[in-house]
Amino acid sequence: MLRVILAVLAVFSTGILDVRAARNDLQVFVFARENRDAMESAYFKPFSQAAGVTVHDATYDGMEDKYTRMVKAGKATWDLMQVESRMLEQGCKEGWFEKLDLGKIGDKADFVPGSISECGVGMFAWSHALAYDADKLSVAPSSWADFWDVKKFPGKRGLRRSAKYTLEIALMADGVAPADVYKLLATKQGADRAFRKLDQIKANTVWWQAAPQPSLLLAADKVVMTSAYALWIGDDQQRRGKNFKIVWNGSLHDFDSWVILKGAPQTAEAYKFIAFASKPENQKTFVTELAYGPTNRKTLPLLAPALAGKLPTAEANLKGTLRVDIPFWVRHGAALEHRFADWMPPLQPTADEQEEEHHGKKGAPVPGHAH
Repeated sequence: MLRVILAVLAVFSTGILDVRAARNDLQVFVFARENRDAMESAYFKPFSQAAGVTVHDATYDGMEDKYTRMVKAGKATWDLMQVESRMLEQGCKEGWFEKLDLGKIGDKADFVPGSISECGVGMFAWSHALAYDADKLSVAPSSWADFWDVKKFPGKRGLRRSAKYTLEIALMADGVAPADVYKLLATKQGADRAFRKLDQIKANTVWWQAAPQPSLLLAADKVVMTSAYALWIGDDQQRRGKNFKIVWNGSLHDFDSWVILKGAPQTAEAYKFIAFASKPENQKTFVTELAYGPTNRKTLPLLAPALAGKLPTAEANLKGTLRVDIPFWVRHGAALEHRFADWMPPLQPTADEQEEEHHGKKGAPVPGHAH
């Protein structure tokens, strides 16, 4: 009996890693909220049934402390994770994630440009775009230049209270082509130009912070148009019966990605899962529940045209857009955010705005995961 007890204690003293190595399962960590629920329907349950692998899914807040400690200690217990581009960039450089063999996942030509990297495979695309209520405007805006035209479109505008995305928008409103935005913004002259452009609209702007706020501002007639995360505009349009529209021209987009942790105990199964989640028929199920842009190009023809036309990766919606440059914001973000904070008026949120920021919809997004 003593030998049995000592053996059990020895197994548990090594942590979950050794216990799981003998089991046919997969540990997947994703962001919370509806994101996780849609993945359960589209990926976790179907993969378990098809592959005979038990998927243990859990949520995390996107912070790196826990998994970086595991990787550095050589005791990874997680297999797969959902990460945003900044974490993907950092983790790949630091050796937290496996360098991927795309041959085990799919054909790169099937994926939207920019969604495949050395350590990550894009799970979906999100977009930050111009939104407006078509029932309130007699003429539809078509660009950020229209957003700045307070004579043709009188009324308040909504912009994100952050240098990130807002400065890019300001330069595009000033006539800078998307392909030139970051090259210009990296210079003092470019940053000065962006802030001068913001000066022109500062008095007409309502500043928002949490992802639910733009649609609430539109619905309450507090703004005539606003920058917004496209997903939230589409969701609120359905729930509130509103005629909200999105202008994709000049929108910003980026991807969330799957990564495999370095030293993950179930690397082979993790590859199989990513390949499964990248198939067009499975991405179809996911984006039907949560209207992000599929990364597999073969997904869109499987969707109803009305839905496909509202997604960030529809071919027409990608034209004239700007991919968020994560390395740029790593290098220049602190200085630009500091300058932006000095330029902004003091923050005085209303009680309603504070309530929305803390609660939002169905499990409010944590900072950094608001798309």
